[in-house]
Amino acid sequence: MNINKSFSTRRCFLGSLAAGAAGTAAYLAPDVFADQLIQTPRQTEGPFYPNRMPLDTDNDLLVINDSITAAIGSVTYLSGRILDSRGQPIRSAVVEIWQVDNNGAYLHTGSVNGDKRDANFQGFGRFLTGSAGEYLFRTVKPVPYPGRTPHIHFAVKMKGRDKFTTQCYIKGDPGNERDMILRSIRDPKARESVIVDFAPIKGSRIGELAARFDIVLGFTPEA
Repeated sequence: MNINKSFSTRRCFLGSLAAGAAGTAAYLAPDVFADQLIQTPRQTEGPFYPNRMPLDTDNDLLVINDSITAAIGSVTYLSGRILDSRGQPIRSAVVEIWQVDNNGAYLHTGSVNGDKRDANFQGFGRFLTGSAGEYLFRTVKPVPYPGRTPHIHFAVKMKGRDKFTTQCYIKGDPGNERDMILRSIRDPKARESVIVDFAPIKGSRIGELAARFDIVLGFTPEA
């Protein structure tokens, strides 16, 4: 099955955003900013990687298959690129995300608030990166989980390499200062690299947000 399946009209905006991300990446010459790149720190996968996969695993977490009922929450377009240590894009990497719904429940049988889980929220998605290393998801802005600040889990899978896991966080969220997993990143610049802005999309009538999270892996193509 094609990981990045075709979207209906209501999802076509995803394609235009992905094209924009690829266009931006094309202007960046290899190695120009390599000495400024900060390697994304690894973070724990956590205990809530789905133990029962949803019926749909595409990159639109708001709508399951052809349902007409969308998940509840602040609609967020989450995009970025997967790069090597020199800033070169990594194509054909599988990017996975998983997170709580607007009620703070994971797609996992052990999740707190599992009885209140939004059945219309996919909870998990996959995307196969393109030639510019780009990925794109439509999801909801994460909310706190007991003991955790709002965050989204990431896994990057590539042929011949170990799975890379990390998490991204919301810039300015007061819970960040108390989150032990985030604070375990001792290097301030590395910690800052996983905290991103969830900014309002200009002109959106429903208050949609956009967030960009680039993941820099610690290897070069020759490694």
